[in-house]
Amino acid sequence: MKDYDDSVAFLGQWGRFQQVVFFLLTASIVPNGFGAFSVVFFADTPSHHCLVPAVNLTQDWLNAIIPIEVVNGKQQLSRCSRFRLDVVRNLSAQGFIPGRDVNIMDLEQEGCVDGWSYSRDIYQSTIVSEFDLVCRDQWKQPFTSTIYFVATLVGAFFSGQLSDRFGRKPVFFTTMAVQTIFTFVQIFSPSWMVFVILYFMNGLGQISNYVSAFVLGNEILTGNVRVLFSSLGVCLGYAIGYMMLPLFAYFLRDWKSLLLAISLPGLLYIPLWWFIPESPRWLLSQGRVEEAETTLRKAAKMNKVKAPPIIFEDHSVHADATKTHPKEQHNVFNLLRTKNIRNLTLIMCLVWFTLSTGYYGLSLNSSQLHANPYISCLLSAAVEVPAYTSSWLALRYVPRRLSVFCTLLIGGVSLYFLQLVPESLSELSVALEMLGKFAITIGTSLIYAYTAELYPTALRNTATGTCSAVAKVGSSIAPFLLQLSVYFKYLPYIVMGTLAVVSAFATLLLPESFGRPLPQTIQQMHKRESIKCPFIRRREHSKPPVLFRKSTLIVCNIT
Repeated sequence: MKDYDDSVAFLGQWGRFQQVVFFLLTASIVPNGFGAFSVVFFADTPSHHCLVPAVNLTQDWLNAIIPIEVVNGKQQLSRCSRFRLDVVRNLSAQGFIPGRDVNIMDLEQEGCVDGWSYSRDIYQSTIVSEFDLVCRDQWKQPFTSTIYFVATLVGAFFSGQLSDRFGRKPVFFTTMAVQTIFTFVQIFSPSWMVFVILYFMNGLGQISNYVSAFVLGNEILTGNVRVLFSSLGVCLGYAIGYMMLPLFAYFLRDWKSLLLAISLPGLLYIPLWWFIPESPRWLLSQGRVEEAETTLRKAAKMNKVKAPPIIFEDHSVHADATKTHPKEQHNVFNLLRTKNIRNLTLIMCLVWFTLSTGYYGLSLNSSQLHANPYISCLLSAAVEVPAYTSSWLALRYVPRRLSVFCTLLIGGVSLYFLQLVPESLSELSVALEMLGKFAITIGTSLIYAYTAELYPTALRNTATGTCSAVAKVGSSIAPFLLQLSVYFKYLPYIVMGTLAVVSAFATLLLPESFGRPLPQTIQQMHKRESIKCPFIRRREHSKPPVLFRKSTLIVCNIT
């Protein structure tokens, strides 16, 4: 059967049709960039302490009623307790002065029974100050992020299978609408419970839109343009949105205004329905040859080239058979059915999990880089631009297996070295953490393209969605992984570094896809090299038999 890329070679690689698809799909990713990490701002915890109602207290007692605590070697006002108001009121009425007449540390304390007073130095309001997600309810703040990541897990898992069954384009636009609508509706949340339910629905659309756009672009574009889209296109679109986030948040200090600002751009994408076509590869995989040829003839007209009378000759021969016999529907179980695909899927899931845990762990921890959260977010976002540029160069010139191995190893080693840096060299710690973020971000970009190149059209979106779902397990635990620093400051970095090093060596067992056409069928995928252990060779005897004069690779059995 003639290869798809050869069949559509008459279009060229960078005509008007490819340019429209490239830039529109890249633009559709921008809202994902500022939507994914908006939780850093609208769910941030401002400085706070117990509210002291308007009572007749002297200024000395007003200043002393909140206990002083030592946190990380620094003194600060207690966030969750105060001295009993009735006792303080009596002492104030009797003219006692705290610290001189009364040892305030001997006084009984109580919780914030009248609520909390929140600082407005940075934010006018967040959902933490809106719904009092502090003290006993403090767990709700990181759990809000986890709810979002669990939603992206569910969305990635099911959107891939829906896209393989119903088409890339319908799922792409449906999930884009879900993302926009529920971001807007969150503004009217009367309680935290309602907010997280709506936030869950928002997360379903966020990742599904990203995965669908990525696969759609990879299947429409060919050659070097496909590599450019997989690395710089999609990823820079995401990075641009990420860098726009601190700008929005800086001028919109209220959480409702921020959510409104990041939801409205979704309306601009409605006209894209008439410009972005369905994937011809997917149409062919469904036996809809005429529709695929119609799409490509329109593309040829846009590119001002002449299409051949029959574009897919071999596919046309089998079109009637596809209509006569029901087409086999593929699902996630096909990723585990045969030994070769099963081993491949397990390793890819491990790598995706590691990259997601490291990426979101380091991104959510970026607020510790600088006292100003807007500068912290900008630093974390800015490092992604050279990272994505490097991933594009790697995709063009370096084998996939070697690229992923090196980025994981560099990221893991840099995180290990953090615990060796003296506290006086804080700039070096920031540099190592950003090096880890840089390497992990490169790997995150590479793994999408690597996955798309390893799996056939019938399973490509299911495989990408499934691996992305496993990755979201890592992002879901990232907020709580950072809490391990309570036991040992560098424990989160050690965990992320260990995962990175183990995954790096696991990638050496994967087949190579660099410079090879995308597999169309599962049979074509099976023809590729099986999973092997590189560097492990049979020993040569002093007088080797003729059949074994050359060293051969030993195939590993991975369970």
